[in-house]
Amino acid sequence: MADMTTNRSASRRQTLQRGASAALSGLLSGYTALAVAELVASFVRPQAGPVTAVGGAAIDRTPAAVKDFAIRHFGTNDKLVLQLGIVATLGLLAVLLGLFALRRRRTGAAGVLGFGVLGAAAALSRPDASGVADALPSLVGAVAGAVVLYVLIGRLTRPRPGSERAVGLDRRGFLLAAGATALLSTGAGALGRSLTGRLGQGAVASRKAVRLPAPASPAAAVPARASLRVPGISAFTTSNSDFYRVDTALVVPKVDADGWRLRLHGKGVTRPRTYSYQELLSRDLIERDVTLTCVSNEVGGPYVGNARWLGVRLADLLREVGVRPPSRGGPADQLVARSVDGMTLGSPVEDVMDGRDAMLAVGMNGEPLPFEHGFPVRMLVPGLYGYVSACKWIEDIELTTFAAYDPYWVKRKWAPRGPIKTQARIDTPKPFARPPADTTVMVAGVAWAQHRGISGVEIRIDDGPWQRADLAEQDTVDTWRQWSFPWKATSGSHTLTVRATDGAGQLQTDRRAQTIPDGASGWHSVFVTPG
Repeated sequence: MADMTTNRSASRRQTLQRGASAALSGLLSGYTALAVAELVASFVRPQAGPVTAVGGAAIDRTPAAVKDFAIRHFGTNDKLVLQLGIVATLGLLAVLLGLFALRRRRTGAAGVLGFGVLGAAAALSRPDASGVADALPSLVGAVAGAVVLYVLIGRLTRPRPGSERAVGLDRRGFLLAAGATALLSTGAGALGRSLTGRLGQGAVASRKAVRLPAPASPAAAVPARASLRVPGISAFTTSNSDFYRVDTALVVPKVDADGWRLRLHGKGVTRPRTYSYQELLSRDLIERDVTLTCVSNEVGGPYVGNARWLGVRLADLLREVGVRPPSRGGPADQLVARSVDGMTLGSPVEDVMDGRDAMLAVGMNGEPLPFEHGFPVRMLVPGLYGYVSACKWIEDIELTTFAAYDPYWVKRKWAPRGPIKTQARIDTPKPFARPPADTTVMVAGVAWAQHRGISGVEIRIDDGPWQRADLAEQDTVDTWRQWSFPWKATSGSHTLTVRATDGAGQLQTDRRAQTIPDGASGWHSVFVTPG
């Protein structure tokens, strides 16, 4: 009886060991597949890697509300969260395949190949796919992963002739094979990352070589009184490193300026033309301070920033190729900008050509555009949300109509036109702050209504009367405006609320609206408890 108990215990331990080893085999299979795919992608292009391709396909198919949720809760880390989620999901599936392969080794290996086919399909479905070569990383990686799973599971079993049923455990052989697999896969992944890093060296070198010319139309000096000396308020000019970034690119495009070209064509274009980077730099450039805002910015949110931009006036380029705005009989009412990663944004031609400083920007705060913000060239149109105007890594401009074409975000239920709504934000004090009671607390922040300007800001304490805040001097109607209000804080709980009036005399609406489909609205407030 004791011998039977001992045998059962030993059998149970062996079963658990085999199961754990099979799970590890699945993980190593997935690890190998991703590492080899990364290595192959370094010879094709980084965007063809399975995690990037699947992530991009997931972004394209994710409902707008879910994307908006991710941006609100994860901010600029939304892409990292997505990629980690993909890797975690693949890891779980790999474990399940490893356990399944204990009974059906060939079927388990075939499952790994199946995921490779899905990855290849995702890569080929991307709008910037460069051809069938984009399928190679996922397929080659899957083959390597399938072989690893088949071999490692074989080390866990001694099948009877004609059967896949496990009857033994080659522990030493398995550990040796698993260790070698982990080592070789790590090496392949490291080599792939190294080669991928070198791919962008030409683009990095081209950016370092850029010497931005002096603008033919420089920006006026920012008035000294445009910037308030209030601790905690947003700086009037947002540094490049602090400027918000919201886009769908899981891999930031590294574009070599020397090989970059911009094609301008479409409806109403009588003289289609292609421009090089140097041709743009040789033109008369304008320099302007412009505040950009993302449509995903909630009331009081962080996705707004002000910078000094250098670029080519877009209306001049359009007129050169024969474009007329609709108000002057032009047949095209929409300008579709395309990025090197396949993103499409649509802007109203009338707005681009109505005299505002719409531009193809080449510089940001005195230096060439950072790669994250669109190097070598990006587009911006004051007064329009970024999703209809701020195309980064732009390479193509097509004139068409709103009736004929829906750009990326419009297909996902965002409004086709995106004028920026008037907003005011309290920067200080922060929510739930506990400033000293019976002292003067400076309530301060920024307000914006690009291309209309800000004419007034008011603050309200709890349900009291609205009181006019002190405004910093306005730089231009295209930049945000700082404001402050000295509040004699009293002990207890208080709600501070702010609202703005734009340069046209329109009061900011109190109607709460979500970001979808055309930007958030409502008054920003913070809850504080002086004590």
